[in-house]
Amino acid sequence: MGDHLNTVDWSRLPAPEDDGGADHLSGAAVPSVSLAATDGGFVDLSKLVGLTVVYIYPRTGQPDTPLPDGWNMIPGARGCTPQSCAFRDHFADLKAVGVDHLFGLSTQDTAYQSDAAHRLHLPFPLLSDEGLKLADAMRLPRFQVDGLTLLKRLTLILRDGVVVRHFYPVFPPDRNAADVIDWLNKQD
Repeated sequence: MGDHLNTVDWSRLPAPEDDGGADHLSGAAVPSVSLAATDGGFVDLSKLVGLTVVYIYPRTGQPDTPLPDGWNMIPGARGCTPQSCAFRDHFADLKAVGVDHLFGLSTQDTAYQSDAAHRLHLPFPLLSDEGLKLADAMRLPRFQVDGLTLLKRLTLILRDGVVVRHFYPVFPPDRNAADVIDWLNKQD
């Protein structure tokens, strides 16, 4: 179900550098925060049993809607749709390597995310941290553009609500799902 429209020449975009913004996350317990999900429910990542993957992204664009000024030149900003599509395309592979729960997470509201989840045919829910409750509690790295506070691209692997691995920075984002699978395969 690959989407040729989401093919990006990553060599033409600035790569994010590791600014240490996620160093404190290894071994961290996820705080109890209820997040609205695009499947109509709420998810508290701290209460999930088993292996959970949460890919955190700045924001999904919408067709025919311009991106914020200078978006492509913000290191790591571009690529939310290709990243989501990669997790969609590797969904069965992630399940096969033991992932019990998979979520995307951004600060966009659930209505906006629901449109993206439907348009991209995602077989997993997106979570909204619109109020930055999880971001604040976990001190997740962020940036600002056009008056919006957005999360920097980061992927968390949780086991029973504890961070066992994080990927940060994530670049290029369309390889993130494969990188997660490779890491999980090496854990056996």
